[in-house]
Amino acid sequence: MISNAQIHFNDLGTPVADNFDDVYFSNDDGLAESNYVFFEQNNLPERFDNHPRPHFVIAETGFGTGLNFLNSWQRFNSKSNESSIERLYFISFEKYPIKLEDLKQALQAWPTLKPLSDQLCDKYPMALQGCHRLEFEQGRVVLDLWFGDVQSSLPQIAYKDKGIVDAWFLDGFAPSKNPDMWQQSLFDAMANLSQADATFATFTAAGFVRRGLQQAGFDCKKVKGYGRKREMVVGQLENPTPHQTTPIYFQQNKASLDNVAIIGGGIATSCLMYNLAKRGIKTTLFCEDDTLAQGASHNRQGAVYPNLQSEFGIPSEFYAHSFLYALRFYQSLAKQNYHFAHQWCGVLLQSVTEAKKLQHHKIATSSLYPEQLIKSVTAAQAQEIANIDTPYGGLFIEQGGWVSPPELTQAVFEAANDLVPNKTYFNTCIDKLERKQNGWYLISKGAELGPFSEVFVCAGEHSDRFEQTKDIGIHGVRGQVSHIEAGESSEQLSTVICHKGYFTPSQNGQHCMGATFEKHSKSREVTVQDNITNRKQLAGFYQGTKFDNSLGEVKSAKAAVRCCFNDHTPMIGQVQQKEDVIQAYRNISKGKFYDYSPQALPHQGLHIVTGFGARGLCSAPMVTEHLVASLLDEPLPFSERVHESLHPSRLYIRDLIRNKV
Repeated sequence: MISNAQIHFNDLGTPVADNFDDVYFSNDDGLAESNYVFFEQNNLPERFDNHPRPHFVIAETGFGTGLNFLNSWQRFNSKSNESSIERLYFISFEKYPIKLEDLKQALQAWPTLKPLSDQLCDKYPMALQGCHRLEFEQGRVVLDLWFGDVQSSLPQIAYKDKGIVDAWFLDGFAPSKNPDMWQQSLFDAMANLSQADATFATFTAAGFVRRGLQQAGFDCKKVKGYGRKREMVVGQLENPTPHQTTPIYFQQNKASLDNVAIIGGGIATSCLMYNLAKRGIKTTLFCEDDTLAQGASHNRQGAVYPNLQSEFGIPSEFYAHSFLYALRFYQSLAKQNYHFAHQWCGVLLQSVTEAKKLQHHKIATSSLYPEQLIKSVTAAQAQEIANIDTPYGGLFIEQGGWVSPPELTQAVFEAANDLVPNKTYFNTCIDKLERKQNGWYLISKGAELGPFSEVFVCAGEHSDRFEQTKDIGIHGVRGQVSHIEAGESSEQLSTVICHKGYFTPSQNGQHCMGATFEKHSKSREVTVQDNITNRKQLAGFYQGTKFDNSLGEVKSAKAAVRCCFNDHTPMIGQVQQKEDVIQAYRNISKGKFYDYSPQALPHQGLHIVTGFGARGLCSAPMVTEHLVASLLDEPLPFSERVHESLHPSRLYIRDLIRNKV
């Protein structure tokens, strides 16, 4: 579990870390110190004007109060018009994140930064381990804030062999007071993550730091320190050693993304369009329906909350950070006056069975999650939260709630089109995909549409309809949600409740109740029996309560198909050819993770984006952001292990490891 920093402010108003007995920044002028030591000594003013890539990446070894980030953001905004850099990425690590109230107090010292520091404080995340991607100015400035020890966090970053970092701010408390950070493993990891021309600057001139950086491949020299400090050390990577942490079969091939087609129409499609649009990339959308959100995204109300477990494994990391990213994104849309019905009323997970009670107890006692994310509640507390007579305790996710999926899908779609002028063709069913020498063609009723450099298949349960995608292994799970008439007591429900299914607060006099779970079905037929099943399930848990007794009749229903994979994880990335993957990595079945054969890529430029199951509202924004960042060689918001768990090769590789092919 991540612990917040314990700090106090000295007589000069400077924050001091109690654990390290050291100041977060200079008592004299912390902002001037930050600018001189890190920004200027990395030669960033000149490099911003002469950078060969469209994005610039700064990495920092101690976030502290965020002063270095805020100064870099402010200076980035004042760069010359000649600069070709479109986006600034700032990756920072913090073992003991400062509390929000302390952060606000510390940053009051810099009134010139207030417009930026207010935005940082507004999005500052809770103390949850892992990477929090915070976006500002519609993604023009991105802060990847990793909470956890820098030594264990650095190896979690997914990157290619050439690295991603352009400049290092080697910051942190003094080496004598924080020896755990200043280790050779840190310097080596810096070199591994660095671009070939990466630089670094650090306030310290300690000999072992300089020697460690030299051993890692950096050329080092001493320069004048800030203020009364006589010397500091700066340098540049001179001897980069290629180092590939992500297995080659999980690498993404860089895409041109100059002429993009998307096949789909749900929430994942809109999020993909938006994450491309905020980078200035136009898309052409082909939707087989006459409007958006006619598939799994068409329910009136959908619950938004993460699927957490008592261990911080891949699923918990994936859903926790996806949920927090989605929450920030949806709240930002609402602030920009994009309309969609929603209510951040929390989600109450009820311990309706002994098995659920045990599961909830394990999560609550795991000490993995801050109470700000999820907390245990008694039956009395649950009743107060829900405002109905519920007899169960459980877990409460205070920041969760519900949204209208069709309205949200439309809002994200509109936001994407406000950023760039996209093209959309409704009532257009794509029957086939063909790759020719000049690109991909989409075949609809015999007509060829194209060519396109990249095609994203984001069609839910229909994503396997093409010859190229037929082996992805997707299966449908049909679910029906019933709309039941609210009563006097049920109208008082003030949060989403989850038992075996879910039940939403009243909207326009009706609740959403469901959903059924029918495996290996792609039918959207609404049935009376499923309405009966939903009603019996709810009554089975709440029978005899005023809440249940007040409910009226089922007025209508909607059925949709959740598209899933056997490992319950979405699939994103370059479409793989099963036979080619198996042939290229056959040695894995022998326990040898080396001597791979070159893998053919017959479907270059064809990408799959599907398998979101019942939690697309929670995961689609960050999953599609991760995919686009991967294709453009940008820093990735998910860790290496989550990155691998999303890749289209994963099921084939898993079968090879288990000797099933």
